[in-house]
Amino acid sequence: MLRINDNFNRLQASYLFVEIDRRVDAFTAKNPDADLIKLGIGDVTMPLPPSVIREFHRGVDEQASADSFQGYGPGRGYDFLREAIAQVDFASRGVSVSPDEIFISDGAKCDSGNFQEILSPDATVAVPDPVYPVYVDSNVMAGRAGVWKEGRYDRLVYLDGTPENGFVPSPPSKPVDAIYLCFPNNPTGAVATAAQLSAWVEYARSHRSIILFDAAYEQFIRDPSIPHSIFEIEGADEVAVEFRSLSKTAGFTGTRLAYTVVPQKLTGTDSDGRSHAIWDLWNRRQSTKFNGVSFPVQRAAAAVFTEEGQREIQELSSYYLENARLIRSAMEEVGYRCFGGENSPYVWVESGGDSWEMFSRLLEKAAVVVTPGAGFGTCGEGFVRISAFNDREKVTAAIERLRNNL
Repeated sequence: MLRINDNFNRLQASYLFVEIDRRVDAFTAKNPDADLIKLGIGDVTMPLPPSVIREFHRGVDEQASADSFQGYGPGRGYDFLREAIAQVDFASRGVSVSPDEIFISDGAKCDSGNFQEILSPDATVAVPDPVYPVYVDSNVMAGRAGVWKEGRYDRLVYLDGTPENGFVPSPPSKPVDAIYLCFPNNPTGAVATAAQLSAWVEYARSHRSIILFDAAYEQFIRDPSIPHSIFEIEGADEVAVEFRSLSKTAGFTGTRLAYTVVPQKLTGTDSDGRSHAIWDLWNRRQSTKFNGVSFPVQRAAAAVFTEEGQREIQELSSYYLENARLIRSAMEEVGYRCFGGENSPYVWVESGGDSWEMFSRLLEKAAVVVTPGAGFGTCGEGFVRISAFNDREKVTAAIERLRNNL
């Protein structure tokens, strides 16, 4: 008889966004004429930038000719894309990242969930709370999280984010093996200063830990004092990997392209105490389970790192940031305390009560979808996340509905 992985039975309820979809589907079934506005899941609405579309077509056309056709590509991605990323994302900021340290993939969500596969099954993992659910659920599936007790898994170390610490937790008092960090943060919109990130790098170096740094929203940073990359911190290349994505940066949520930076200096030890390069392990994992992103998509992605593309994505992120500013301003006007929305596309709103209750109230009364903070962890209760990813016309309409129903 087939035996299943019992760790899947330890997952709590359904995945947050699946549960939101279930409730929204139930609402629309009862209210088929409702003009629903979604400010919940972080999916973009603006089209791909013109330079990206132009290169996308070029990539497709190249596949139509025997002289330029591409089959299986390099496992880590094409040189033309990795070299552009290394120059524009890192060298331009004075950060040394080699193209060989960049792995192209189809999503930062996939990479952040898959990277735990190279950790020991008994590794101690620290996660922020509130937390992007993938960090927790992927470790639950691997059997690393332990048993669910009183709202948390007993083998995970939770890093509490609160209004008092600005939703930027400090390192724990005890050693851990792996740490998930995300800045600008999903869901709270918080950003971390260089000093705060330096404390984490020093902690990881002291305890020989690995930092799994999710920088998917770095394009939204406007404060020049805020680091865009963990590798802006001295010594981070010895203790960290970084996940980046074009999903929100350039509208690739439906096109799919991301990249993970794995420094050559980063090492870990096996059960016999022998040292291994994490780059080698991730390279083996990817070459075994992943066949790369399609050639036309990588052509399109390369356009993002041209002068024209950089100007276009700056305009795109500014558009969503203005949505965030409008949302935060409106919520504060009606008396709600807000966080984020300044260097981030997410506004984290203190609900003053049960977050699922506020979700239901706004859905039923205003036909507006937000994300309940409880779905992001114990510390998310009492908050809702409002996403700026929508058209301006819909955002302004949603704001009026919120004003009238809160």
